[in-house]
Amino acid sequence: MGFSFGIDIGGTGIKGAPVDCDSGALIGERYRIPTPSNSTPDAVADVVAKIVDHHGWSGPVGIAMPSVVIDGVVHTAANIDDAWIGVDGRALFADRLGVDVELLNDADAAGLAEMRCGAGRDVAGVVLVITMGTGIGSALFIDGRLVPNTELGHLEFAGESIEAYAAASARDRDGLSWDQWAARVDEFCAVVERLLSPDMMIFGGGASKKAHKWIDSLHTRAERRVADFANSAGIAGAAMAVRSQ
Repeated sequence: MGFSFGIDIGGTGIKGAPVDCDSGALIGERYRIPTPSNSTPDAVADVVAKIVDHHGWSGPVGIAMPSVVIDGVVHTAANIDDAWIGVDGRALFADRLGVDVELLNDADAAGLAEMRCGAGRDVAGVVLVITMGTGIGSALFIDGRLVPNTELGHLEFAGESIEAYAAASARDRDGLSWDQWAARVDEFCAVVERLLSPDMMIFGGGASKKAHKWIDSLHTRAERRVADFANSAGIAGAAMAVRSQ
């Protein structure tokens, strides 16, 4: 696949680097700039341009966003300004950077990295990549092909989004032990398994760094694996997405 450039836009930071798309490895420093407090489309585009310019990159760029993205248009805005909703983000970034751009959901980007170069490589069947952090992200794959924008963390549970109950942030907020929090994650997994019957579930995100403390407490029918990529997952997957176009 060769080299490409990935950007991962988050609620607190925007980071990017060139990527070896054959391995998923970053081939330059991961350069991070805090997300602007007024995270409007123009403000975020300016930061993305600074990161790309920092590396002197002039080729296509893949960008992962905390949003549902359909044909380049942003339809939701989690932890970024609501002004993003309805914006053709792919066109905005392409105009600002002067290069071809591919735009996708951040969990989908992380999933692409895992499926192509990580824990899900060469795995057939139905695979669900779950990112456990401030929220719950999801990426669904069928025989290695992405079903985009699943947003399973927003399933309703006890009258609210299930991520409010089971995300890693809930463990800190509610003062839960790892076992107590794993019981909540287990409830989330049970809902997902009833809906999708995945063959494998790959757990990433910040909580995966301490997966040994909780993943064996889950009772999924699906095989469980810990994601190989950590903070670089979104960057690597975004770079792979643009390289595939």
